[in-house]
Amino acid sequence: MLALLAAFALAIPPAQGVDALRPPIVQRPIPFGPARRRETAAYARRHYGLSTFRLRDPHVIVEHVTVTSSIAATYDTFAPDRPDVELHELPGVCSHFVVGRDGTIVQFVALSIMCRHTVGLNWTAFGIEHVGFRDSDVMGDARQLRASLALTRWLRCRYGISIPNVIGHNESLSSPFHHERVARLRRQTHGDMAKPAMRVYRARLRALPCP
Repeated sequence: MLALLAAFALAIPPAQGVDALRPPIVQRPIPFGPARRRETAAYARRHYGLSTFRLRDPHVIVEHVTVTSSIAATYDTFAPDRPDVELHELPGVCSHFVVGRDGTIVQFVALSIMCRHTVGLNWTAFGIEHVGFRDSDVMGDARQLRASLALTRWLRCRYGISIPNVIGHNESLSSPFHHERVARLRRQTHGDMAKPAMRVYRARLRALPCP
């Protein structure tokens, strides 16, 4: 029996195609129980006209800067389910991933769940955070940038997301997928990962094609 199992294992080909692109990812899920899922569905109804907490058919990847000093501090920002300090809404804010200064990638939320990270785009976007305080912290850190590009490449290849739809938070209003039902928030965005940084980021990403 052991010989048969060994032969079967040897017969399994190594990961190929998109699966082979997946970088090492540490799992550290934030609490996302029934109450937070209900709040997310209610948020989606108010802002997008959708009655679901699910992230279906994503079209966009949004790159962010955490304005924190560590992965742990970023987790502590996203884990509590409390109204955010800017818009004072539930559920609490979150992104799907964070990339540390040493290149460590941590996943906080399942890819099938909607996260609050970018007004107007949460319904169709993955959020990737980068530990740092400004765009230059990310773009000037070789290990962090290399890990970020590997993660973004895997996600965009897995979900068929085009390079122009890999955007910085500051570019959110220019996305063709931006949709916001609340009038006072239709021009709301943030300053992180602005076009100059993202122009370089996308150029680097173009050098990493999908299989």
